[in-house]
Amino acid sequence: MSFQETTEVIEVVKPKSATAVVAPQVSTGFYSPKETVEEVNHTAEAKKVMPAKKTFVLAILAGGYIAMGSLLALVVGGAMPGLAASNPGLQKFFFGAVFPLGLILCAVAGAELFTGNTAYFIPSVLSKRMSVKVPLKNWAIVYFGNFIGSIIVAYFLVYLTQAIMHSPSVDSAINIAIAKTSNPFYKTFLKGIACNWMVALAMWLAYASKDIASKILGIWFPVMAFVAMGFEHCVANMFFIPVAIFHGADITWMDFVIKNLIPATLGNIVGGALFVGTAYWYVYDKKK
Repeated sequence: MSFQETTEVIEVVKPKSATAVVAPQVSTGFYSPKETVEEVNHTAEAKKVMPAKKTFVLAILAGGYIAMGSLLALVVGGAMPGLAASNPGLQKFFFGAVFPLGLILCAVAGAELFTGNTAYFIPSVLSKRMSVKVPLKNWAIVYFGNFIGSIIVAYFLVYLTQAIMHSPSVDSAINIAIAKTSNPFYKTFLKGIACNWMVALAMWLAYASKDIASKILGIWFPVMAFVAMGFEHCVANMFFIPVAIFHGADITWMDFVIKNLIPATLGNIVGGALFVGTAYWYVYDKKK
């Protein structure tokens, strides 16, 4: 074979080998919005098959975690009456900045939180992959467990230990509880919608993240924001108002339930189920 003939063979083969090169796939540190909905659907399926007694234990833990974040907010942001008077916006920021501890623990360590669960099941229910009875059962178990976990922290770990008894934090707790039970039904309901729109989005961002640092950062911003803006989270209120009652606030348990817990809970359901679960189902999971 001559040199010219060899060259011709190379010229023929070279383009073929060039077309065989495949560009490497670029891996991102997060899931796309559509992929996030798929992750949420997987979560809903896992929650569906979890035994009720295990769900209940995880719900107690979640109530305790949110209570711990609420307590930290009282100890830090609630102990700044001077700053609250001179710069209320900054004091609210400090209060909100430490509160996300609870949701971070729920997302990373694992726990069943009612407010997040209001959104998880919706795409699967609307796509008829599961019955509406599944989320209703889960919500009932988790809501009761969250309440027990919150009361455990409020009574045994805060009231009996006098953790905030002799500090400005106790006055802050009482003032917060009075404010939360003084609003008309519609206002607490609307604040509940706004709150869980943010909280459910925080969990959405957590599921979109592929590493712990990203999950924490994704949770921190929306949760800090809803707290600083003064919205209503029913599970957090299961701590804030009872702990104030234990410390002598002029609020009855009936006031707590009727004037805050019911409207906040209903608002949280709408915020999570409609503004997050339904909205993202419609865009990314609904069959055309």
